Amino acid sequence: MVTLSQSSLIAIVDDDEAIREATQGLLKAVGYATEVFPSAEDFLASGRLHEVACLITDIQLGRMSGLQLQRQLGSLGVTAPIIVMTAFPEDGRRALAAGALCVLDKPFIKDELLTHIRLALRSGGQLP
Repeated sequence: MVTLSQSSLIAIVDDDEAIREATQGLLKAVGYATEVFPSAEDFLASGRLHEVACLITDIQLGRMSGLQLQRQLGSLGVTAPIIVMTAFPEDGRRALAAGALCVLDKPFIKDELLTHIRLALRSGGQLP
């Protein structure tokens, strides 16, 4: 079981309710504190940006994409590591170029997601 502090919050941003719920269920089952958001705009308006220790986001969202969210967070000084999920490889390459910790193909492999979350929380997203 994971020992959590308030700074260990993992935010999940995805417009697909089934993906949000499945990802949150997986992370809660192994002890992570999570909060879900159906859009980038909802996450930005949450007031929790600087509490998030790791962000998991889809690229293909509604009005604001995951790539746009990534840029907006950077301009706001939010430095939480970002794990991107996508079914579109070209989008994934752009996310990595913009500083995402990693890109996971949808559907993602749960052990791969958990490995990247542990890396993100341990290193603050800085790759060794």
